[in-house]
Amino acid sequence: MGIFGRFHRAHPLRVVAACAAVAACVLSCAWLAACSPAVGGSDADAGSSKLEVSDATSAAGGQEEQEASVADEAQRIVADMTLEQKVAQMFIVRPEAITGVDLATTAGDATRQALQEHPVGGIVYFGDNLQDEQQTREMLANTQQYAQAATGLPIFLCVDEEGGTVSRVGGNPGFNVANKGDMRDVGATGDTAYAKQVAVEIGTYLADLGFNVDFAPDADVVNNPASDTMALRAFGSTGQEAAPFVKAQVEGFTEAGMLSCAKHFPGIGGAEGDSHEVSIYSHKTIDQMAEDELLPFQAAIETGVPFVMVGHLSTPEATGDDLPASVNPAIVTDVLRGRLGYEGLVITDSMGMGAVNERFAPADAAVRAIQAGVDIVLMPADFNAAYQGVLDAVASGQITEQRIDESVVRIVEAKLEL
Repeated sequence: MGIFGRFHRAHPLRVVAACAAVAACVLSCAWLAACSPAVGGSDADAGSSKLEVSDATSAAGGQEEQEASVADEAQRIVADMTLEQKVAQMFIVRPEAITGVDLATTAGDATRQALQEHPVGGIVYFGDNLQDEQQTREMLANTQQYAQAATGLPIFLCVDEEGGTVSRVGGNPGFNVANKGDMRDVGATGDTAYAKQVAVEIGTYLADLGFNVDFAPDADVVNNPASDTMALRAFGSTGQEAAPFVKAQVEGFTEAGMLSCAKHFPGIGGAEGDSHEVSIYSHKTIDQMAEDELLPFQAAIETGVPFVMVGHLSTPEATGDDLPASVNPAIVTDVLRGRLGYEGLVITDSMGMGAVNERFAPADAAVRAIQAGVDIVLMPADFNAAYQGVLDAVASGQITEQRIDESVVRIVEAKLEL
């Protein structure tokens, strides 16, 4: 029995059964509509119209019932989890961070034991972890099996696969997959259908290997000639140019069955410097960003993007302080949740990057991110310290368990829908 107890194993199956029932109902109605004999003139047209409206209403009702069922199920699951289990779900880490190995290329007893002790929400893999197709499939399949045995829930198996300079599989000699090229060049075509097809192809080969989350598309805007950090990765130099391409790629990843992630909120394409090494800044107000940098994120949100990654950009003119966005409630809660109305999963950029790591200890950074409204902390510099730091923050009252529950319910809902 998994560490989350008796209730987990059956629940995802009930959700799947509910989905199947709704789909069967919709298909049945469509079949009846197609086979109904015409009875002549305007009466036949009117009858068809009424049937279509009825079908649409039934389908909408079924979808609402399904969403309510998933939400209720998530609430029940979270209510039976321990605090330690819930906090672990709020981290996505490299496999080495929980196994202690120097470089993970397999998933065996060390992975099984690590996921039993620390049932993290997800694991992210990089090029060094991925040698070839067979090795990757086996490693991911084993990891997924161990996670579900431990928790009864799927684990997020993640990768950065944008194409071009950020490609872990495409172009890797161990895989028979071509690199799809830089998104700057995709945007330069002016063809959003092509951008969607690129995402479909990337999502398809990732899903075939066993991944279920891709930290793409890049929703940044390269609008500062003095900044070239994101020059090859962004679709355009204005928000209006980039937004349709981000929308198309979210649609493409969704079509391929891949959870996508718009990044790096609120937009780091115009910042000078690289947040991997140093603090980076934007000196725009929120209203100014809303006219440009925020547009691609708004397009992604309207398209139903399941993840938004918050970067480490400091925005003193917008927030009145120089806190990085990833730990800043004025950006995460006020702008992303409030102004843009985003209800999906909020994840930080890697918390081991210099823009955060040079200013905050791993435990402090993780606590600040959750206080800011983040759901998932990505790759803290020291996972054990960050994990314990969050537990200690709940014990001291810095973070309420209700706040933890809000994020974990979102995480579990996303996993049930997998």
